[in-house]
Amino acid sequence: MLMQTVIESRLVRLGAAAGMLGPGVLGVAIGVLTVVQYDFMRSLGWHPLYAAMTDWPSGLALGPHGNWMVAAFVVCGGLLPIFAAGLARSLTPRRASVVGPLLLGVAGVAMLLLAFKADPTNIPTPRTLAGAIHDGAFVLLGLSLLPGLLVLGLHFRHDPRWRRHARYTLATVALALPAFLLRGAAFYLFLLLVLAWFVATALRLGKDEV
Repeated sequence: MLMQTVIESRLVRLGAAAGMLGPGVLGVAIGVLTVVQYDFMRSLGWHPLYAAMTDWPSGLALGPHGNWMVAAFVVCGGLLPIFAAGLARSLTPRRASVVGPLLLGVAGVAMLLLAFKADPTNIPTPRTLAGAIHDGAFVLLGLSLLPGLLVLGLHFRHDPRWRRHARYTLATVALALPAFLLRGAAFYLFLLLVLAWFVATALRLGKDEV
């Protein structure tokens, strides 16, 4: 029993670290590569205001420093399931405490698959298998990420240790969903809200094990 408790405690700490590192690496990579490869992204038809979602951020993987973006997708995608597993161990057992982390784990797999490079939108090139996988992964990410946050937010309301985090999680969903649907420059807000939620939740998870 003691050994099981120790193992679970280590998994929670590992999950907290993964939840901070993965989204942090992804956010830094997107920010730095957008600046460094600005001219390249403009050549793809991207514009920071008028065409904000044209091959962004996926097109960053196509540029001269694109391997860093590929690596960021792999790191973040590989770490999110670990974060989800650690989070699940800290929650009061209920159906939602399984479904929510499971959806985040699926989102992590989708993020990992985004490492397959996308096909440029405005440049006539043959359709590739990698591009098809990338597009499918983006759809899978959309179908799992926000639903996972919503399920967790509803669960947090009934979990004594996580009740204070419920309002923040549900507010994140309420703001991120329209930002995602509006697309365009609003996608920046969506990305910022989601990455911030992961880091904040990972910090909250780590406090339980201090």
